[in-house]
Amino acid sequence: MSVHAVVRALRKNKTLRYGVPMLLLIVGGSFGLREFSQIRYDAVKIKIDPELEKKLKMSKVSLESEYEKIKDSAFDDWKNIRGPRPWEDPDLLQGRNPEILKTKTT
Repeated sequence: MSVHAVVRALRKNKTLRYGVPMLLLIVGGSFGLREFSQIRYDAVKIKIDPELEKKLKMSKVSLESEYEKIKDSAFDDWKNIRGPRPWEDPDLLQGRNPEILKTKTT
């Protein structure tokens, strides 16, 4: 039996053609997932700078504090304006005249 015949027989073998790559993907994937999940646990162990931690604790924004800011606002004259799509001119869409805007900027 020649080398050419052996190679042809191995190419036709479905176990080698489909099974071995599948097993390599499963085993390699488990090792890859282990490494990526380890990053999460390593990040918890890292301590941040105490000054930065104080700033973060002082600047806590809660839902209640934001509600108190906008509670007394009047939305009777509020109008919903759709943002422009990439192919649209934002000035024309929102009812602004681009000629007037050009004169204001110059």
